[in-house]
Amino acid sequence: MRYFIELSYNGTAYYGWQKQPKAISVQEVVEKGLSLLLKVKVSIMAAGRTDTGVHAQQMFAHFDVDVAFSETDLVYKLNAFLPKDVAIHTIFKVKDDAHARFNALSRTYLYRISLRKNVFNFDNAYYVKQTLDIEKMKEASKILLQYKDFQCFSKVNTDVKTYNCNIMQAEWFFENDELHFVIKADRFLRNMVRAIVGTMIEIGLGKLQIEDLHTIINSKNRSEAGFSVPAHALYLTTIEYPNDIKI
Repeated sequence: MRYFIELSYNGTAYYGWQKQPKAISVQEVVEKGLSLLLKVKVSIMAAGRTDTGVHAQQMFAHFDVDVAFSETDLVYKLNAFLPKDVAIHTIFKVKDDAHARFNALSRTYLYRISLRKNVFNFDNAYYVKQTLDIEKMKEASKILLQYKDFQCFSKVNTDVKTYNCNIMQAEWFFENDELHFVIKADRFLRNMVRAIVGTMIEIGLGKLQIEDLHTIINSKNRSEAGFSVPAHALYLTTIEYPNDIKI
């Protein structure tokens, strides 16, 4: 049977989602827990690969096992076994061909910018002490919806067949003393969100003009875009799937 597992994690202590030879990853921790509790070797495939230090409020992965178990009991036991920075929410059966990565319709990310020095959120948001022109950043975000090819925001030497992404939402919001950037797309390139936010900050600081974003995107050159903001303020918040993948 194939199962989907829904989880969240604080990525601070991990070198991203994907399993690595000499570094701790979220995938490794979850696979270890599943394998131990189900008494068979379990491999999981996630909806995406978050980078080092990036968090996930909602992540999905799938795994295949032939042993019978109670989904509710396994969720309880996994949460007892896993460290405090990884939480399992649900496990449910899906169709045999359901795929956590390829069947995802969209993914949504949130980036948090703190507009004042706050001793309680420096681990969770990126503090920008300079004054930002928020209206310019809002206008610039609308330009993203006009394009498909975002090679200029991709980490170089990334092994992908296409740099095309269908961005469905790109907006800035105020949340108390924080500025939040929410972006939704069918897929994302490595480092894409952090590069977009860094470029938007440079527009907000007046280092770049709104119109420069057209030139940057058309250049398809990472060096033309702005800096990459730190990972600790980036959150994968939502992944959407078709309703008919569940059994």
